[in-house]
Amino acid sequence: MKLDGKEARLADYFDVIAGTSTGGLVTAMLTAPNDDNRPLFAAEQIKDFYLHHCPKIFPQERRNPISRAARMFRCLFGPKYDGKYLHLLLREKLGDAKLHQTLTNIVIPAFDIKKLQPTIFSTYQLMKNPSLDASLSDICIGTSAAPTYLPAHYFETKYSEGQTRQFNLIDGGVAANNPTLIAIDQVTREMITRKSSGIFPQDPKEHGRFLVLSLGTGSPQVKDQKYDAKSVKKWGCFGWLITLVDVFSRASSDMADYHNPTVLQALHSQENYLRIQDDTLTRVMSSVDVATKENLEDLVRVGEKLLKKAVSRANLETGIYEPSHQGTNEEALIRLAQILSKEKRLRDATLSITHLHSN
Repeated sequence: MKLDGKEARLADYFDVIAGTSTGGLVTAMLTAPNDDNRPLFAAEQIKDFYLHHCPKIFPQERRNPISRAARMFRCLFGPKYDGKYLHLLLREKLGDAKLHQTLTNIVIPAFDIKKLQPTIFSTYQLMKNPSLDASLSDICIGTSAAPTYLPAHYFETKYSEGQTRQFNLIDGGVAANNPTLIAIDQVTREMITRKSSGIFPQDPKEHGRFLVLSLGTGSPQVKDQKYDAKSVKKWGCFGWLITLVDVFSRASSDMADYHNPTVLQALHSQENYLRIQDDTLTRVMSSVDVATKENLEDLVRVGEKLLKKAVSRANLETGIYEPSHQGTNEEALIRLAQILSKEKRLRDATLSITHLHSN
């Protein structure tokens, strides 16, 4: 915004934006068109959106033994929240906008519980698979349907002369808590397709043009982890059922941290990868649904402090993020913004020249 004016939007600069669960909501808000065919939300508006709506999506109950017991009992027989407010909110904000209408390419993973396999809502795949052209509100409700917290989401799409496809979705974090690798996969597939048709340049150095910004939602610090072999070795079905969501979510994220650097090195883009994640959150701050005013304000402060922290990479032996000697996250974001601004100006100039020649 400081470089290119107050009308600048992230969708103008990124060829693809990806997100899972709450990241899927952010992806849709940044890329869905408003009445002027501009992004529905500016990035700076996302924080206020969450501060205002989270307490209504996850209404907080009084913290006393009776209410806690009642909540636990409810969770045995259904999701903790009914999701009605979230569903109405997304329908209102995103309207009838569909996947093909986003202002840049997007990738939003979900998981189809009936098929027991991931469903990737990708604008890159629409030409080959038009059945994926669902409404953004349905996609967002599906990708954010965290097991035990929010109900699974069913909907259908109609395509190709009246054919229908059914979706039975739960949270995309089951398959891809960090969707960076999936986004890279989708772009690489597109590059291969274009190359085979003679559209994309053959020079392998073009792969070095990957520029990746990956933003995490935070995780608890290691000393606050509540599981160890001694405590879980005697667990039965009930003990594991209430922890598997945590286990799969963390495993999915860690596997992305494991693979992303290697993949980007193979694409000659390891220096163009910025991962920003805070792994020092308390258990309360890293929770899915503690939407108290105090906790939300604490999370805002964590984000502000994170800008001043050193750029870090995950140590795959310890699981801890360690400084990578690239300055602070704020400095790295400024460098990235300058690259994106320069690239956009070059593209705009190329488009202008092309337009002049065509006339």
